[in-house]
Amino acid sequence: MSNVSLEARPSEQQTPTPEPGAPNNWRRFFSFSTDHKVIGIQYIVTAFIFFLFGGLLAMIMRGELITPPADLVDRTVYNGLFTMHGTIMLFMWTFPMLNGLANYLVPLMIGARDMAFPRLNAAAFWLVPVFGVILTASFFIPGGPSQSGWWAYPPVSLQNPTGNLINGQALWLLAVALSGVSSIMGAVNIVTTIIRMRAPGMGWFQMPAFCWTVFSAQMIQLIGLPALTAGAVMLLLDLTVGTSFFDPTKGGDPVLYQHFFWFYSHPAVYVIILPIFGVFSEVFPVYARKPLFGYRVVAISSVLITILSLIVWVHHMFASGTPGWMRMLFMFTTMAISVPTGIKVFAWVATVWGGKLRLTSAMLFALGGLTTFLFAGITGIMLSSAPFDIHVNNTYFVVGHFHYVINGAVVMGFYAAIYHWFPKMTGRMYYEGLGKLHFALTFIGINLIFLPMHPLGLMGMPRRVASYDPEFASLNVIASLGGFLLGVSTLPFILNMLSSWTQGDKAGDNPWRAIGLEWLVSSPPPHENFEEIPIIVSPPYGYGSDEPLVSNNPGGTSGEESKRTPIANLAGETNS
Repeated sequence: MSNVSLEARPSEQQTPTPEPGAPNNWRRFFSFSTDHKVIGIQYIVTAFIFFLFGGLLAMIMRGELITPPADLVDRTVYNGLFTMHGTIMLFMWTFPMLNGLANYLVPLMIGARDMAFPRLNAAAFWLVPVFGVILTASFFIPGGPSQSGWWAYPPVSLQNPTGNLINGQALWLLAVALSGVSSIMGAVNIVTTIIRMRAPGMGWFQMPAFCWTVFSAQMIQLIGLPALTAGAVMLLLDLTVGTSFFDPTKGGDPVLYQHFFWFYSHPAVYVIILPIFGVFSEVFPVYARKPLFGYRVVAISSVLITILSLIVWVHHMFASGTPGWMRMLFMFTTMAISVPTGIKVFAWVATVWGGKLRLTSAMLFALGGLTTFLFAGITGIMLSSAPFDIHVNNTYFVVGHFHYVINGAVVMGFYAAIYHWFPKMTGRMYYEGLGKLHFALTFIGINLIFLPMHPLGLMGMPRRVASYDPEFASLNVIASLGGFLLGVSTLPFILNMLSSWTQGDKAGDNPWRAIGLEWLVSSPPPHENFEEIPIIVSPPYGYGSDEPLVSNNPGGTSGEESKRTPIANLAGETNS
């Protein structure tokens, strides 16, 4: 036996075992952690895996559409592909990704140690892989996955050719209902956290714009999502136990389902885009070295968008026998929502205008997202007009518009957020060259695939078809090539994230010299975030001001860089 004590063994001294909640303990990402930062990254990584899966389905569809006849997959398989692509991209990628960003950033930005209900937070996340498995399991049962589109309109969604109780549509509805429960749990947590746990001195107009947008988006979740969840449960009962809520053969009303669906699903677009607006509002001031123009108006416009978003849903039903007076009413409300949205766009342009621009990967993706959103906003106003909407109803024009919002503005906004906060999350810097290559491929791919869809729709090509008239062939070839390029664009991103996380240069506490509470703590932040709860003494975005953001040192002994780079010094390099 050795008489050397355990404390004296040099190997153990060099490689100490990480504490369970320590930032260097990678095992916490595979556990039922209640740390909001761990849950945030769990959301983001899980969502990205499903993003790759949904993107693979899209590339198969574009492979089918590169030639006019249906010659790659069976038509029923194609129906399942577009249904699952839309469902996965919305319920497994977009919403979980948004929850991931909100989970990671909101407590740090408002000066809280964690979310209001940490266990509820963890439970909401762990429902994501559960309904993700249920959804993907539908590929392996008789009859395959749901084929009724991500709308699941009855009576198409009430068809059950296999006669089995467990069928693709039933699993789809169960997954969507569980997704709704998870999102409601998350919304309760985030809204409570923002209302109750802001740091001392942080009034509503001392709160970062990102938190305003997350708060507004989660309010929509609380008000609108129960309608969709209830509709999904009622449709599931119609399909499985023979009730007749929406079945027209039994006296049900299928249009009622459309109201349930769109009462939430149009505002859901704002649930998705509002936090991306928040990302733009955080990124532009940092890389333009200017305050956010019109901060208070930008913040209030988020609330106005929330209110208006709840009274626009019928514009999706202009072709469903909607009365004329209702078309006019909802055409007006839909157009009105462009006012607060336009205010935000004006504020971002004014923020960037005349700034000392640093074209990092985060800034490039934010500018690219703003550009694609401007185009989508113009076509959105066109679609809000009832005569035009009826003309292009169910054509590729709608597909092009929708994807300019979701894959243009939203996905590019996601990438901007990841690149901007990657050093904070990991403590490592990413490789700029790979980031800029990723941006170039993504921006070109998005425009190649989705821009041709607008003339295709105006020419009358319907969506959700596996074959089409040869006159549409050339534009579909361009769109398919763009789709393949978009798929390839993820490779430098994956390479960048993995290699940077493991081997990238170490990041300081505040590598972008940004103003915000999250940049006053170490990278990655410690367990419970702050040594001292920060005391806020000035509004956010104080570039050009000598006012400090806080009156104490919330990073404690770990926030070395924030102590070396006080806010007063940051102000000196602005344009003001």
